[in-house]
Amino acid sequence: MDKSTYIQLNKATWNARVPVHLGSEMYDVQGFLNSDRDILPDLDLGLLGEIRGKNLLHLQCHFGMDTLNLARRGALVTGIDFSEAAILEANELTKRLGLDARFICSDIFDLQTDLYESFDIIYTSYGTIGWLPDISKWAETVNYYLKPGGTFVLVEFHPFVWAFDSDMKAISYDYFNSDPILEEEEGSYADRYAPIRTKTMSWNHGLAEVISALLERNLQLSHFSEHDYSPYNCFSKLSLHEPGKYRFSHIPYRIPMVYAVKVTKKLV
Repeated sequence: MDKSTYIQLNKATWNARVPVHLGSEMYDVQGFLNSDRDILPDLDLGLLGEIRGKNLLHLQCHFGMDTLNLARRGALVTGIDFSEAAILEANELTKRLGLDARFICSDIFDLQTDLYESFDIIYTSYGTIGWLPDISKWAETVNYYLKPGGTFVLVEFHPFVWAFDSDMKAISYDYFNSDPILEEEEGSYADRYAPIRTKTMSWNHGLAEVISALLERNLQLSHFSEHDYSPYNCFSKLSLHEPGKYRFSHIPYRIPMVYAVKVTKKLV
């Protein structure tokens, strides 16, 4: 597949989503601007640990709210996203908050032409790696930018969830990486009634594929966990079971919805 095909398709989608997400109740940008509360889930914050004074690279950061949350906690942050509209808004939020943060508009696989340093911590989360066809190349990018002794934290929706159709009623896609998944959608996960129609191309990546790709780069696994909830109300038929934990209301069983991985780059 020609790289420009999926990049152009997905970039158009994410550019269109930016104004919708900025005004959505889910993102609550005004609430973020008006308070110092953490918007990142406790799971993520616990895995990231003490970040004050650390150089932190946030991959696929959307319009930067999570990145700026990390800046508020004292990290020296760099956010990366391929959407021009998202990076424009990330820089605007940075100015409004008076924070020190850097945002770069780049596809993750082209990043080495735009960024030339290494980081203490790399972080990516929730609906990111499914937009990438090549997890081996993704893991190589993580390894390239991670300092010896540095840590990489991935918190992502479970590939079992991505195997369902959009109504979460039936298994419609392979759990394992195979052909690209082509979808058309009205609205957005943050506002299902938004007046936009988008087309996307994505890939499902099983747990073994993701973890093996990181371990093959000589990165040492220090944490792996699976969780039976989503911290965000971003799928169909979710209901709030306890603070910060959404589960499917129509599925009577506990299923994996999120997983977390933390690896460390060996010193030698």
